Amino acid sequence: QVRLVESGGGLVQPGGSLRLSCAASGGIYSIGAMGWYRQVPGKQRELVAISFSDGSTYYGDSVKGRFTISRDTDKNTVYLEMNSLRPEDTAVYYCNGDVKSGRWTTAFNYWGQGTQVTVSS
Repeated sequence: QVRLVESGGGLVQPGGSLRLSCAASGGIYSIGAMGWYRQVPGKQRELVAISFSDGSTYYGDSVKGRFTISRDTDKNTVYLEMNSLRPEDTAVYYCNGDVKSGRWTTAFNYWGQGTQVTVSS
């Protein structure tokens, strides 16, 4: 069974940096887009960044120039480097990926369990 597991969240001061990781495992044939979303209580889940299988990336307006998404295809892992963090970046960050379990199967969309990022002095 496919699983996405995030790590790297925590407490950081404003202006600081954190690096999140998301490793996919469990019968993976290929992965298409992998990305990061975030959510705060009472608000909709927000797109942070996406890494597409062709190497292109997309960022939400609020993180452009501060966050960088990257992926290691061999390790089925996607990373989110977060710099110049602000209190408004505080949220639970979720990993998301489109995963195929076999050559002829349909890709399914999976979510990780989330990791808390808190930006506070």
